[in-house]
Amino acid sequence: MGTQESDEQTGGTGRRALLGAAVLGAGGAVLGLPGTARAADPRHGGGRGSGVKGLPVPTVIGHRGASGHRPEHTFGAYELALDMGADIVEAGDLVPTKDGHLVCRHEPEIGGTTDVADHPEFADRKRTKLLDGVSTTGWFTEDFTLAELKTLRATERIPANRPHNTLYDGRWEIPTFEEVLRWQNEQTRKRGKQVWIYPELKHPTYFRKLGLGTEERLARLLRKYGKDRKNSPVIIQSFEPTSIQRMNRLVGNPLAVLLSGAKSRPWDFVENGDPRTTADLITPEGLKEIASYAQGIGPTLDLIIPKDSAGRLTEPTTLVRDAHRAGLILHPYTMRNENPFLPADFRKGSEPDAYGDVFGAFRAYFATGIDGVFTDHPDTGVLAREDFVNS
Repeated sequence: MGTQESDEQTGGTGRRALLGAAVLGAGGAVLGLPGTARAADPRHGGGRGSGVKGLPVPTVIGHRGASGHRPEHTFGAYELALDMGADIVEAGDLVPTKDGHLVCRHEPEIGGTTDVADHPEFADRKRTKLLDGVSTTGWFTEDFTLAELKTLRATERIPANRPHNTLYDGRWEIPTFEEVLRWQNEQTRKRGKQVWIYPELKHPTYFRKLGLGTEERLARLLRKYGKDRKNSPVIIQSFEPTSIQRMNRLVGNPLAVLLSGAKSRPWDFVENGDPRTTADLITPEGLKEIASYAQGIGPTLDLIIPKDSAGRLTEPTTLVRDAHRAGLILHPYTMRNENPFLPADFRKGSEPDAYGDVFGAFRAYFATGIDGVFTDHPDTGVLAREDFVNS
């Protein structure tokens, strides 16, 4: 997930509710109450060739891998997410190198996720740039060749919240997305079930202006590995709707539009002079438009259940119902176990690395009918789903 991402999390109470429309392409097909569907048994689905309809519901998506346990966007984090039972791994926030390779980093600025600052040979690469209107200082992937990036090692992005993850600093290199596609095939063979991935195109407008268009590069790689079709185990996401529209013309993959806070504007809208905000996109009319070129949305959790001024959960919005009526699935982001990322009513103590009542938070969000969720802690998500489905 990108810079638009809210670090605030979910919480709540309540019994198991009926889940919303279960799968991509469901088109609002329902069971039970209008606009809802019964929860799928998470033990079923996800087999070879079964497509998105074979995925468990609610779907547990390893956010940048098991990033609550290992430095994000490393093969260590990706593989651990699978070991912990994630149904999909967000293997790839995609940014390009100077020589045009797509690599997996949370942001093009890599000072906070690698040891680049410890490399004196790259000291002169540090600079300040305007990234989607925000002045950002550091080292940027587009100023490095792939060979140069491969000399770096990944580090924990938020060590104050995850000091235990710093144990693994320096263990893994930066993966390319082509390496991820090969890894996906290897893990599928090794585990005897189809491994799914959920890459995100990061700052596509920014990179297109630099002559490093990322959509075409992604499409070429997907075609090369035969993963550019409707039932291919690769879901593509972006915060920029026009980027998803471009991907819709290039490949057949399932697509999702990421949505930040209601008052925010996608950066491609800013660049193109489109005055609409996220609030406009989540109206019934806006969702219907999204459904004309995408199969899902990835809203911040605050669009599902807002918080009050004290950070406590309030009442759910109508977004789940409205999105399902438009035939869209919802995979909101991001559940994390640590106190600072949970709603105030689910925190325990004040330590920044202590866990709160995250199972209560999962219950509240699952009860709204969401079809899945991104989580830094897939092991917690799998247990929370088990509790929810069996309650």
